[in-house]
Amino acid sequence: MSETKRRLRREASLTEADGEVRISSPAGSLGLRNPPEQLVAALRVLAAGDVTETALAATVGEAGLLRWNLLLRRLAKGGLLEYGTPLARLRPIGAGPVEPGPLPAAGARIRLSRFAVVTAEDGVLSVRGPRSPAVVELAPEAAGLLGRMADWTTPAELGADEVLRFLAAAGALATDTEDGDLTLAQWQPRDLWLHAHSRGSRIAGRYGGTYPFKERFEPLPETPAPFGGKRIELTAPDLETPGPGLTETLERRRSVREHDQDAPITLDQLGELLYRSMRQRAAFDSPDGQRLADRPYPSGGSVHELEVYPLVVSCQGLDPGLWHYDTAGHALELVSEPSPAVQALVQRARAAALLAQDPQVLLIVTARFGRVMWKYETIAYSLVLKHVGVLYQTIYLVGTAMNLAVCGLGGGDADDFALASGLDYLSEGSVGELVLGSRRG
Repeated sequence: MSETKRRLRREASLTEADGEVRISSPAGSLGLRNPPEQLVAALRVLAAGDVTETALAATVGEAGLLRWNLLLRRLAKGGLLEYGTPLARLRPIGAGPVEPGPLPAAGARIRLSRFAVVTAEDGVLSVRGPRSPAVVELAPEAAGLLGRMADWTTPAELGADEVLRFLAAAGALATDTEDGDLTLAQWQPRDLWLHAHSRGSRIAGRYGGTYPFKERFEPLPETPAPFGGKRIELTAPDLETPGPGLTETLERRRSVREHDQDAPITLDQLGELLYRSMRQRAAFDSPDGQRLADRPYPSGGSVHELEVYPLVVSCQGLDPGLWHYDTAGHALELVSEPSPAVQALVQRARAAALLAQDPQVLLIVTARFGRVMWKYETIAYSLVLKHVGVLYQTIYLVGTAMNLAVCGLGGGDADDFALASGLDYLSEGSVGELVLGSRRG
C-alpha cells in the first residue's frame, strides 16, 4: 500500500512577510509568527504539491517533529490540507475540518450512502455527502468501487482501505446505522442537500452575495420583456381609503376553496389584488450594476425575481386564458389563449385544492432565476422559496381584506407551465400557485 500524501488545499496561498507566515483560503486562514525555518521549509513543500509524511518529517528534522505534528493537526482542523493516493484524493471544498475518517472493521457492513452525490468534475469522478466539507476525487481505476458499493459489502471484500477512509470523511459511506433512527431516515437526499447548501458555508466555501456571474454576464433587467400581444391596462385602487386592520385581517385569514359561481371575481378586483401585493413601486440602480426594484413584499437584495401569471377561467370583464401581470405598468398581457396545455394547469390545480369545480383564477408564481443567481451563490434557490412564502402571505392578507377566496397550493408542475407559456424551464419556471376567486356570501 502506497503512503498517503498531503498538500495544502488547492485554493490556499502561502505568504511570508515581516516575520509572519500566513496560509489563506476561502474557508479561513492560519497565521504563524516567527516560526522556525524548518517549519517554514516544510510548509513551502506542502504548498508546492503532494508530499509524503516521511519526506515532510525529513524536512523538519527530529528536533522539530513534535511542533510540526501539532501544526499539521491545526491545518487539518482548519480544512487546509488535501490527501492523495494513486486511487483517490480527499480535498476540502467548504469550511471545516477535513481528515481521512476511521476505517470500519474488516467485516462491517458498508455501502455508498443514499445521500452521496457523484458528479464529473475536471475530468474526475467526485463523490461527496451533504454533511461534510470534503469531496473525494476518484481515479479511473477506482471508479468501479462505486458500483460494488451500491449494495451492502465489507471493507475486506473491497480491499481499498484508504479510499474507504476518504469516503467516510466525505460523508459518503453508510453503515447499518444510517437509517436506524428518524433523525436521518426522515430526510430525502435532495432536501438535505438543499438544506445544507443554503444554511452556511460548511459544504460550499462560497456563500451568499458573491456575484458568481458578474464578470461573465450582464444582470437581467428588473422587469421581463413584454409579451407583445393583447394588453389590458388595469385601474389603480385608492390606497387612501382605510380598510380592515392588520390584526382583524390576520385573524380572518383562511384558505378558502369554494368560489361563488353566480358572481365570479371581477377584473377590477383582480387588478386591485395584484396592485396591492405585486406592483413595482420603484426601480433603482445598485452599486454592483444590477437594476433593483421595490414592491409591497420583501425580497433579498431587492432583486424581486418573482412574476405572477393569472390563469383565468371565469373573471367578469376578462377573457379566459393565461395572462402575465406587468408589475411596472400595472397591466395584464395575454400569454396564451385557452389550450390543452393551459387546461392541464387548471385541472392540476383543481385536484391539488380538492375543488368541486374549476377555480375562477389560478395565480401562477414564477421566478426569473437569473435575477437571483447572478448575485447569490449556494442560497439562490432557497431564497426564491422564501420569497414565494412572503408573497403567499401578502396575497393571502390582501385577498382576505378584500373578502376574496384565496388558497395557496403546495405544489405544481413546472413542465406544464413551460408548455403552456412557451417560457424556458431553466430561465423562468413556476415555483408556486394560489387559487383565487369570489367568496360566497
